Amino acid sequence: MSKINIAVLVSGGGTNLQSIIDHIEAGNINGKIKVIISSKQDAYALKRAEKHGIEGMYIGKENFPNLKERNSRILETLEEKEIDLIILAGYMRILDENMVGKYKNRIINIHPSLIPSFCGKGFYGKKVHEAVLKYGVKLTGATVHFVDKGTDTGPVILQKSVEVKDHDTVEDIAKRVLGIEHEILPLAVKLFCEGKLKVVGRRVIVEK
Repeated sequence: MSKINIAVLVSGGGTNLQSIIDHIEAGNINGKIKVIISSKQDAYALKRAEKHGIEGMYIGKENFPNLKERNSRILETLEEKEIDLIILAGYMRILDENMVGKYKNRIINIHPSLIPSFCGKGFYGKKVHEAVLKYGVKLTGATVHFVDKGTDTGPVILQKSVEVKDHDTVEDIAKRVLGIEHEILPLAVKLFCEGKLKVVGRRVIVEK
């Protein structure tokens, strides 16, 4: 089975990106990261790309101030690299609808809550964990899902929960959730690359 060509879109430090790189280098994922695209020029994720010999690109507001041109450049890059799978690993931009349509059920995102709780517009980064703490839930977690034209509304691939403890801070929850993100995102990528994910309506069936 030929390797799946992967593009990873990032905006920050790229710890989830690193978890995927590590699994690929260990032979656990039948895929190859062809390009890492960052929306921020100084994102540490681009340093990770350089360290591992992966092409890194900055496509953002400074070099492409026109949103339409920016989205076109991203799409052109994906086509040039013959990308099969797009991974959003802390990408803080809304994807163009044309891209979402073209790569239907081939774009994977990681969200730091148990969707459909604490997700959607305005729920990103520490804002998610602040809302979890404020609401007083006893469990939170992370969700890997396919991306559709909504915000955090695509079919759920994998979820894992963690306990919210009585004296937790936002930082405590963030650290615990990030730990499971590093588990379930590479697993979802592995399953995709092995052709084991089947979307039936809103359900994602993991085939044996």
